[in-house]
Amino acid sequence: MDWIEQAKEMLISYAPLVAGAILTLVIGFILAGIISRMARKAMEKRDFDASLTPFITSLINITIKILVLLSAASMFGFEVTSFVAILGALAFAIGMALQGNLSHMAAGIMILFFRPFRVGDFIVTQGYSGTVKEIQIFNTILTTLDNRVIIIPNGAITSGPLENLTANPERKVPMTFGISYRGDIDKARSVIQQVADGCEHILHDQPVDIFIESLGSSSVNFTVRPWCKSEHYWDVFFYMHEQVKKAFDANSISIPFPQMDVHVQQN
Repeated sequence: MDWIEQAKEMLISYAPLVAGAILTLVIGFILAGIISRMARKAMEKRDFDASLTPFITSLINITIKILVLLSAASMFGFEVTSFVAILGALAFAIGMALQGNLSHMAAGIMILFFRPFRVGDFIVTQGYSGTVKEIQIFNTILTTLDNRVIIIPNGAITSGPLENLTANPERKVPMTFGISYRGDIDKARSVIQQVADGCEHILHDQPVDIFIESLGSSSVNFTVRPWCKSEHYWDVFFYMHEQVKKAFDANSISIPFPQMDVHVQQN
């Protein structure tokens, strides 16, 4: 039969192309895996940012696979330029439909490359504070001090103020303590200094700021700012508040309640 002969001829003529395309795909995909693993090991060996390594590795792997697919398509006579144009048009259509997500993706790439914060940093952004657990391509995941998980879109992070509280290895711990107007200022300052000297997490090679911040409506307010390692911030904060209260009580230094003086005039 003629159709059998035609099928045989087509099989003979296209068999080398099919075999070559399959071989190209197999070898190309294997090479993509090998190259991406080599890139990962090289980045890990050089202590590359842990949050950036998976993203770059995936990008290398996907790019190589796309090039392999285009090479296999060209073996069958497909115009690669037309293929790229179709992919470009498809990407544009998807981009228009997912404008918000793409902006978050672009913001995620900016965060990964410019690194205003890293995994493990404690940050404050968009009214939330917590330790960075994971930096994804669309979102950043925080774990709060009370172990809540907060997922914030990357676009919101890059479009507003961001405070990285662990960017520097050392920082001050600002606190305010008030005493009554009848209290002895010098004695209170001495007591606060003694409490600070007894805290193991305060850096004692740095001076502790103890100043009169303001004369409030019912108290004389001290600003106290000791230095500590960034990871010990909350240890110092909680220790000072508890121990200063106990030390004030032991030394008869009163912490006044909010109060108001009322003067009554009789006609």
